[in-house]
Amino acid sequence: MKLVGRMLALLVISLLALEIFFAGRIALMAVVAPQSTTFQRSEIWRLVTERGELAWRQEWVDNERISNNLKRAVIASEDAAFTEHGGVDWDALEKAWEKNQRAEARAEKQAQRDEKRRANRPAAVATTPKRPEPRIVGGSTITQQLAKNLFLAGERNLARKGQEIVVTFMLEALLSKQRILEIYLNNVEWGEGVFGAEAAAQHYFRTSATNLGTYPSARLAVMLPAPKRFEKRPGSGYVLSRAATIQARMGSVDLP
Repeated sequence: MKLVGRMLALLVISLLALEIFFAGRIALMAVVAPQSTTFQRSEIWRLVTERGELAWRQEWVDNERISNNLKRAVIASEDAAFTEHGGVDWDALEKAWEKNQRAEARAEKQAQRDEKRRANRPAAVATTPKRPEPRIVGGSTITQQLAKNLFLAGERNLARKGQEIVVTFMLEALLSKQRILEIYLNNVEWGEGVFGAEAAAQHYFRTSATNLGTYPSARLAVMLPAPKRFEKRPGSGYVLSRAATIQARMGSVDLP
C-alpha cells in the first residue's frame, strides 16, 4: 500500500509540475511570441521524414499588421462568440457531441448494411468493405484550438480534452483576447507547411497580411477546419460559397 501511495503522490506532483510549466509558458507569451507550437514541431518532423526536406513558410507579424478583415473573418467562421465566452463555448460543445453521436450511429448502421451485403455475395467475390468513418466535428473555440496547437498531441481522448480545457482557462486568465487572437493567427495552419497569416497571405494572394481585403480574408477563414484539403482546391464551389457567407457576417463581428 505504501508503494501505491508513493506512486499516486508522484503522479500528482508530476501533473502539478506540468500545469505549472504550462502556466509559466503562457504567462511569458504575454510579452514574448512563441517560437513554435507542438503541432508545428510534429509537422516539421513529418515533412522531413516524408520528403527529406523542410518546406516551411511562417513569419510573425504583430497584431496591428494583421488586417482587421482577416480577424473578423476568422472569428465569424471559427468562433462567433469569441469575445463573449470564457474560453469554452459549452453550448457548442454539447451540439458537437450530439452531432458526433448521430454521425457515429449512421456509420455503424452503414457498416452493418455493408456487412449484410457482403454475407449475401458468393464467397469468391465477397470482400471486406471498408468501415465508413463518421464525420467528426469539434465545437472548439479559438482559444481551445490555440491550447491544443501550442502544447498538446493530436489524438482524441478524454484525458487530452480535459488537459485542453485546463490550458484554455489558463490562456484566458493570463492573456487578453487580443493577444490570444494574435498568437492564434500567427501560428494556425493554412496549408502544407504554411503557418500564420503572413505566410498564408503571401502564399495564396501574393500580398501581406496587412493588405487582405474582405473576400480574400473570408477565403482564408474557410480553409481553417481542413487546410490541407482545401489547399488542393482553393477555388472550389464550396470554398467560394462559404466565403461569401462569411463575408456577409463579418460586419457584425466585434473585435477584441
